[in-house]
Amino acid sequence: MGKAVFLHRADSIYDDEPDAKYDFPKTYLDAVRQAVGDWIVYYEPVKAGPRGYFAVAKVQQVIPKPGVEGRYLALIEPGTFLPFDSEVPRLLDGRPLETQLRDETGAPKKGGLQQLAVRRLPDADFARIVNLGLPQDLEEIEERRYSAQDPYAYEPATILERPVLERLTRRPYRDVAFRRRVREAYGYRCAISGLELRNGGGRPEVQAAHIRPVEASGSDSVRNGLALSGTLHWMFDRGLIAVDPESYRILVSHNKVPKDVVDRLILPNQELIRPRNQSDLPHPENLKWHRENRFGQGNFDPPVRL
Repeated sequence: MGKAVFLHRADSIYDDEPDAKYDFPKTYLDAVRQAVGDWIVYYEPVKAGPRGYFAVAKVQQVIPKPGVEGRYLALIEPGTFLPFDSEVPRLLDGRPLETQLRDETGAPKKGGLQQLAVRRLPDADFARIVNLGLPQDLEEIEERRYSAQDPYAYEPATILERPVLERLTRRPYRDVAFRRRVREAYGYRCAISGLELRNGGGRPEVQAAHIRPVEASGSDSVRNGLALSGTLHWMFDRGLIAVDPESYRILVSHNKVPKDVVDRLILPNQELIRPRNQSDLPHPENLKWHRENRFGQGNFDPPVRL
């Protein structure tokens, strides 16, 4: 086993789905096989876009790509993909974060090493990149985000030092990272009602919903998320509403949801509000799973308020 960097670009000719599979040629087979059972960092090269290092995941196995000679798929272990809270640039103070990309002075090396689609990543480099993209105190950062502006109104608790891998596997930490990215992608606006509600302290009321639940092998990718108000999140999880995977129109189980509820909660055109970045659009396969496995199976029986 050994950690690695996987290069990925949105306009790639390869059939990549970062939260599910990585498509690569036989040239990199030995290098990818060495990463099986270990963690990798996704990197978008400078010429492809501005993201740099943008996510982490764990390789489960490598298989030949069906029907394509000389191509292979690295399958991502379900539940391990996690986008960075802040994308990490290749260079920090002019020095590559990957030690093997530096020359003896610390400056970037010249040559083709940085162009390799798969390259080994020492544990120390992995930890540094992940710490920059997913700070260990992310939960505390989120908790303080909408606290009173008076710097003396909040006294931060001592942060418990947690190893990188422990953080990556803790569900509470992953939930915070997922929520921050999904709500940001939709501009803190509910994708179905169009409302941007905030409480008195400015904290967004919109929630982050998994389209395909984690317990059903859903990932923490933004493309498996929707920003929804609390009521619509509840309705979505219970299959009372869904989103068409082709048209992105909002589907309603009309025999279970009263028309007056639809009129109050859902945009008149019944079209999903898209994320600001088109690369964050809900993945059609996730929407298809929800439609086939959740839609129409719930009952409109809201919780009783006492």
